Amino acid sequence: MTNQYKVLISDSMSDIGLAALRAAPNVEVDVQTNLSPEQLIAIIPAYDALLVRSATQVTAEVIRAGVKLRVVGRAGVGVDNIDVDAATQAGVVVVNAPTGNVVAAAEHTIAMLMAMARNIPQADAHVRAGLWKRNQFMGVEVRGKTLGVVGLGRVAQEVVRRAQGLGMNVLAFDPYVTAEYASQRGVELADLDTLMACADFLTLHVPLTPQTRNLISRERLALMQPTARLINVARGGVVDEEALVEAVESGRLAGAALDVYEQEPLPADSPLRRCPNIILSPHLGGSTIEAQEKVAEDVALQVLDVLNDRPARYAVNAPIIPPKDLELLIPYIDLAERMGRFMKQLGAQGMGDVELTAEGDLAEFDLSFIRAAVIKGMLSDVVSVRVNLVNASLLAEKRGMNLIERKKHQREFAYESLLTLRSTSGAQRWTVRGAILQGEPRIVALNELWVDFPATGHVLLALHNDRPGIIGAVGTILGNADVNISFMHVGRRSPRSEAIMALGTDEPTTPELQARISALPHIQWLKAITL
Repeated sequence: MTNQYKVLISDSMSDIGLAALRAAPNVEVDVQTNLSPEQLIAIIPAYDALLVRSATQVTAEVIRAGVKLRVVGRAGVGVDNIDVDAATQAGVVVVNAPTGNVVAAAEHTIAMLMAMARNIPQADAHVRAGLWKRNQFMGVEVRGKTLGVVGLGRVAQEVVRRAQGLGMNVLAFDPYVTAEYASQRGVELADLDTLMACADFLTLHVPLTPQTRNLISRERLALMQPTARLINVARGGVVDEEALVEAVESGRLAGAALDVYEQEPLPADSPLRRCPNIILSPHLGGSTIEAQEKVAEDVALQVLDVLNDRPARYAVNAPIIPPKDLELLIPYIDLAERMGRFMKQLGAQGMGDVELTAEGDLAEFDLSFIRAAVIKGMLSDVVSVRVNLVNASLLAEKRGMNLIERKKHQREFAYESLLTLRSTSGAQRWTVRGAILQGEPRIVALNELWVDFPATGHVLLALHNDRPGIIGAVGTILGNADVNISFMHVGRRSPRSEAIMALGTDEPTTPELQARISALPHIQWLKAITL
C-alpha cells in the first residue's frame, strides 16, 4: 500500500510549477499563507512536508513541532529563513532551487545597473511631476567600464556574460575559485580591497553568513571611487546600510541599487528611503513568471523524491551529487541500505568500526550517499528518531560507530561494481558483499562464502556442513508448514565442507519453525532476515 502524505504550502507559489506535486496520487496539498508563527506551529504536526519562499520563518520550534516532517522545501536559492541545523538534528531534509531563478536574478542585476547608469527611476519621477530638465539626469555609458563582482557563483556568471556583452571589463573576488576557473570565463581575479578601488560598478553575489555580514563595511565603501555605484540583488545584511546611506549622501559614492535589505519589508523609517540616488526594489530578483514556475517545479519534484525515499537533487543538508552521477548511484544507495539492514539482522549490534568498500566502477564516485544509506540501514529500528540520509552520520557518531570508507579501483572479483561491508560484533566478524545484477539488488557473498540471492523479502540463512539431504530436510519442514519457497541458493567452500544456504520465503517463518530447522543435524546456525 502506498503511503499517503500531506504537504503544506505556506507562501504563494506558481500553480504551474506545483502541478507535479498536485498530480501525485499519494499527496494531499494544502495552501495556507500569511500564517503567524503560532499558527504554523499549531498545524505543522499534521504535515509530512513544508514548502516556503522567503516569508515563512522555519524556526527550530517549527521543526520540533513537525513530528511527521520529512522535508522542507525553499522555492528559491537562500535558506536563511530555515534553521538548517535544527532540521539536520531532526532528520528533516532541506531542499532549495538554486538554478530556477538564476537568469531572473542576473537580468534584474543588469536592469539595476542600467537604471543607475542612466538615472531612469529619477527621470521617470521627474517627468511624472510635469518637469523637463534633462540636464539633471546626465548618465554614463557602461561600455569600457569595470564591473567588480563579489562572488562568482551561478548568478554572478550569468551577470558576467551579460556585462561582457555590454562591453564591460570584469574583475572578480572569490576566494573559492582558481585563477584558471575565472580566466575560462574571461574574468580577472583580485583581492576584495583592490576590487573595491577599481570598480566603476560593484555587484554582490554572496550568501549571508557570519563571515559575509556587513562585508561591504564603512571602511570598504571608503575605498571606492566617488563615481562608483553599488548593486545588491543577493542578500540583505551583506552591506552596512547606514554606512551606504552616508557614503551616497556625502558624495563618496555616486549611487546604489538595492533589491534586498537587512530587514524585509523595508521599514517605513529606513534612511534608505530618503536617498534619491539609491534605487530600491522590493526583493524582485527572482520575480519573473518563468523563474517562479521553475523554482516551484524544482522544489516540488524534490519534495516528491524525499517523500518517496529518493535522494533530492539539491539537498542543502546532504551531499550534493551531480544529477548524472546520482542516476547511476540510486540503485547502489538502495543496495547499501539493504546491506546495512542485513548486517544488523545477522547480529552485528553494538559495533564500533564498520568498513565500507566500493570496488570497480563504483569507486570512481562520491560515496557520501552510499555511506549514509549503510548507516541508515544499520540504525533503523535501533534509535528512537527517524534515520535518513541527512542525519545518519550524526547519529552514527553519537552511538560511537566509526564507518571507514575504502575504494578499490581495480576489480578483484568478476563484478563491474561491488559493495563490501565488514563489521565486528564481539568475537564474530561479519562480511557481506552486494552487487546490482540486471538492475536488482543482490547479496553475493557472506563471510567469503559466495552465494547469489535477491536482497529483498524474507530470507532464511543456514550455515551448515555440506551433507546429502540437508536441503531436502529444510524444504520438507517448510513445505509441511505450508511456507512457500521463492528461491534457494547454496554457496560452499568445497564439497562436504562449510556451506551457506539462502532460502527465500513468501512469508516470515515462525520461531517454532526456525527452532525445528536449527535442530537438524549439521546446521551450525540459522538467521531469519527481512529485507
